[in-house]
Amino acid sequence: MSNKPRLCFIGFGEAGQAIAAGLREAGVEQITAWDILFPDDRGAALKQAGKTIGARLASSAADAVAHSDIIVSAVTAGSSIDAAQSVAPHLSGDPYFLDVNSVSPGRKCEAARVLEGAARYVDVAILAPIYPKRHQTPLLLAGPHAAAVLPLLIDELDMRGAIASDRVGAAAALKMIRSVMIKGIGGAHRGVFPCRATRGDRAGRRGFAAQ
Repeated sequence: MSNKPRLCFIGFGEAGQAIAAGLREAGVEQITAWDILFPDDRGAALKQAGKTIGARLASSAADAVAHSDIIVSAVTAGSSIDAAQSVAPHLSGDPYFLDVNSVSPGRKCEAARVLEGAARYVDVAILAPIYPKRHQTPLLLAGPHAAAVLPLLIDELDMRGAIASDRVGAAAALKMIRSVMIKGIGGAHRGVFPCRATRGDRAGRRGFAAQ
C-alpha cells in the first residue's frame, strides 16, 4: 500500500478530472471523487471519467471525505461555499482543504470560516490553464496552513506551487490582480484584498513563529 496521501475531490469537472488523472499517473492510489451531479443522469460522463481514472466514486460528500488526508474543492464558483458546508460536519483527522476554486478573496475567507476547526483550509489559485500540465500546473497558496502543506504537495504528489502569504485570500487576490494586468483592465476594488485574520489564522501564525 502506498504511503502517499489519500485524496478526495469535491467537484469532478474539468479541473478535478485533470488533477486527479495526473496524480493517479504519478502513483497516487487512493483517490475519491464526488460531484453533486453523480446521482443525476447529467453526471454519467463525470462518473465514467472517474472510473477511467481509477478513482473511487463516492455516494455522498460525507462518504467522499471519510479518511481523506487532502480534500480538493474544485466546484463551480457559485458553489464553493456550499461545497465547504457539505463536508464540514463530516470531517475528522484535521485534513487539508485545498480550495482551488476561482472565486474572490471574500469567498475564500467565507469558506475558511465555514471550515474553521474542522479542516486546515488553504486558499489555492491555479495560475495557468489546467491542460496540458494537469497536476503540475503552477499553484499559488495562501493561509496559515499553506507552508505546511506545500512540501507534501511537491515531495509526495509531484505538484508545483509557491507561497503567496499566510493570509487567506491573498492567493485569490494576486490571481485577480495578475488577470487584470494581463488583460490590461484598469481599476481596483477593495474586494481583491485578503480578509482579516480569523482566529484560526492567528493561531496558525503563532505556530509557524514557534517553529
